[in-house]
Amino acid sequence: MTIHLALQPLLALIAGILIFVQPKLLNYIVATYLIVIGVLGLVNF
Repeated sequence: MTIHLALQPLLALIAGILIFVQPKLLNYIVATYLIVIGVLGLVNF
């Protein structure tokens, strides 16, 4: 049995949990998420 996880939903879930734990991280999490998604979009991953 193989489990395939999509990267974007996993990143969104992790970011949401971190925002609940420490709301001050919101700006950094959003910025990091956008950068990662942008880079992945450029390299067609």
